[in-house]
Amino acid sequence: MDGVPNVTRNDVAAAVRNPLAFIAARWTPQPRTVRRSALTALVMAVIIVGTGGAVRLTGSGLGCPTWPKCTDESLTATSEMGLHGAIEFGNRLLAYVICAAVAWAIIAARSEKPYRRSLTRLGWAQFWVVMGNAILGGIVVLVGLNPYTVAAHFLLSTALIAVATVTWQRTHEGDGAPRPLVGRAVEQLVWVLVAVTLVLITVGTVVTGAGPHAGDSSDVPRMPLDWETVSKLHAVLAWIVVTLTFALWFVLKAVDAPKGPLARTRDLFLILLAQGAIGYVQYFTDLPEILVGLHMVGSCLVWIGVLRVLLALRERPEETAGTLPVQEYDATSVSIAGPR
Repeated sequence: MDGVPNVTRNDVAAAVRNPLAFIAARWTPQPRTVRRSALTALVMAVIIVGTGGAVRLTGSGLGCPTWPKCTDESLTATSEMGLHGAIEFGNRLLAYVICAAVAWAIIAARSEKPYRRSLTRLGWAQFWVVMGNAILGGIVVLVGLNPYTVAAHFLLSTALIAVATVTWQRTHEGDGAPRPLVGRAVEQLVWVLVAVTLVLITVGTVVTGAGPHAGDSSDVPRMPLDWETVSKLHAVLAWIVVTLTFALWFVLKAVDAPKGPLARTRDLFLILLAQGAIGYVQYFTDLPEILVGLHMVGSCLVWIGVLRVLLALRERPEETAGTLPVQEYDATSVSIAGPR
């Protein structure tokens, strides 16, 4: 049979001992493949938040009443469990999809030439966050949708989105030392924006935990807080984030900043306006499920937008050796540049 390579025992042993190194020795992905793999992992991180919201908003949180099996006798949902069981089990299956997406990102990063250790580590960081969130998701079921564990489940998903966003950004950059594109005062303003946004998202989980959507049709305990008061605090924080974003855009224009930070700030401002509109409509229309779900996905987009603003404040060029110009680096210059 022509074209079929001979597989030796040494090949099999190498593949078993270190499969990533085995693949990397035989495959060099294009840069766009590495970028697409990172973007796929990020998109899946947002999608699984949306499907998790669907589980909650359709009252399917205990559609599979136990974990890791769906029932004590069955790994999968049964026909007797109806739509709630199918929705909950479907969301569990998506955990495997996101694992596959993250695995693709890890393999692509590990196989890129020259080897980029930092990018591979970011991929593995995503993997361990996914594993941790899967375990936490099981705990959420086992404790009967305790609102504090549900909030922690969402916040860990927020951490996953943060790592996935950084990974995607790093696929567009080199591994040289970061060079700031703005002054320190502007950078500090953006860090304040990041911190307030994180508080906004955290308070948003409290709003959900104290609100009427418990995630199950049964009487699930809620956080013992006044929902109206927490909602107003959430709105105030949202306005602070909007104000900081507008102030940042004004400052960047005043200091004649590069187009990158300005464009990312503009994008964030538009996302915030859309998210705010959804938030106010859902508040004044008694929290219709579809709008609550859109608001959850919107919070992910806001978080990504804020992180992209932060990452746009610096550039990371390709690493260089001596005086060799950056543009001369390619896959044939590995021996000159060395591993990354």
